[in-house]
Amino acid sequence: MHVLHRNAWLPGEPIGAACFSVDDVHPPPDAADEHAVLRPLRELLARHPRLKVTLFVTPDWRPAQLVRTRMLGRVPLVSEHVYHVELHPRGLLRLDRHPRFVDALRSLPRTEIAPHGLHHVHRGAKLAVEFQEQTFAECVQAVRHATEIFDSARLPYAKGFSPPGWNLPPPLLAALEHLGFDYVSAARDIETPIRPDATSRMSGLRNVSLVRPEPIGTGRIVHLPVNFQATSPLQRAFDVIDGGGLLSIKAHAFKHEGGHTMLDGLDGAYVRYLDGVFTALEKRYGDSIWWASMSEIAAACRADEKEYA
Repeated sequence: MHVLHRNAWLPGEPIGAACFSVDDVHPPPDAADEHAVLRPLRELLARHPRLKVTLFVTPDWRPAQLVRTRMLGRVPLVSEHVYHVELHPRGLLRLDRHPRFVDALRSLPRTEIAPHGLHHVHRGAKLAVEFQEQTFAECVQAVRHATEIFDSARLPYAKGFSPPGWNLPPPLLAALEHLGFDYVSAARDIETPIRPDATSRMSGLRNVSLVRPEPIGTGRIVHLPVNFQATSPLQRAFDVIDGGGLLSIKAHAFKHEGGHTMLDGLDGAYVRYLDGVFTALEKRYGDSIWWASMSEIAAACRADEKEYA
């Protein structure tokens, strides 16, 4: 088992750390205003100069809906072999076909980009859980295709990964290790009470730390949990920081899309709540909190492991 020692991953004097990540970032189907999804992020970054953000971007978004729309998907023996939603044509929302959107991503300050799957869709009832039964070779191919699209779009990306639907099967983790990825975020729990030994028991990976980064698999990749979102009370954020942990705040790039409503969609109400959360953290902790990107946290964890190896 790979164990980080104390809180040595925290640099200098901070008592805790905070990171902010956004899932499902992709060019909108209506290209009339490709920058709309990024305006709330730009507003938050302008108001909070120490804030950093990790955007998990899907390089070739395919689902035209996020709720089941095809009746054929309810037919026994057929259900798991067909898509339950209509799909956008392959390549319609590929990043490298939306240069204005890519330019807008590149222009965001203190922002890193990382892959969020390849297409964000799968055959069968779990339509948004992209990685399910794929082999190691198929996972390698999908992740390579994703990074090739980033390269084609000339969009720099971090070696991090957030699997759609939080699902990180062993072949996908092995593929990410094989391809030299540094971190993954594949567990969300916004309900379990905050304690130093709390583990995630909600979405995605179970029994990984809820409040700290930690190496998983063979130890090559650092896992970063999610423990706070739009429905979380401010006290939960204080509890994580006071316990010397990593406050990991999640949002989704849209509130309403494809017939689905995201509780943590980055609409005006959530932006205002986040603004209040960030302001409260800044007032309460000042320089005692480390505002970091996920890449920075993963790098600090690897440095900690080397020191105590």
